[in-house]
Amino acid sequence: MTSLHDFSATAIDGSDVDLSAYDGQVVLVVNVASQCGLTPQYQGLQELYDTYADRGFTVLGFPCDQFGHQEPGSEEEIASFCESSFGVTFPMFSKIEVNGDGAHPLYQWLKSQHGGILGDAIKWNFAKFLVGPDGQVIDRYAPTTKPEKLGGDIEKALAKARAAEG
Repeated sequence: MTSLHDFSATAIDGSDVDLSAYDGQVVLVVNVASQCGLTPQYQGLQELYDTYADRGFTVLGFPCDQFGHQEPGSEEEIASFCESSFGVTFPMFSKIEVNGDGAHPLYQWLKSQHGGILGDAIKWNFAKFLVGPDGQVIDRYAPTTKPEKLGGDIEKALAKARAAEG
């Protein structure tokens, strides 16, 4: 696998999603949880989505229960919580593992592309990977990096994408 677009995942509604559907878009991939101290970041993620979606940006949320059992609910419960608590409209996926032998292939690849100073393992909920329109990882952000801080990097990636088209 050589890009985000080579993977597929199960949407939170159970349907299969070929991530090649995001070819040409700037994508923020985030492992999320509903009962974490960082859960309010859903609001910032939704704001990023609202701000940039019409320019070719999306957020992909991947619930994960590997950190302190902070995502214990079913897919239906997670979807309901995200919608009612934060008005989430960006794509959400079924619960996955991001570390260990059972890690989703997408996360195995993401970590191999950008371990950086954070190392390979995902440290906690709300780790973020910014992926360019070519499906390659641009940067990785710590769980504590607030979504609001990513606007500049998203703007740069969108501008680069526009320049490549023109």
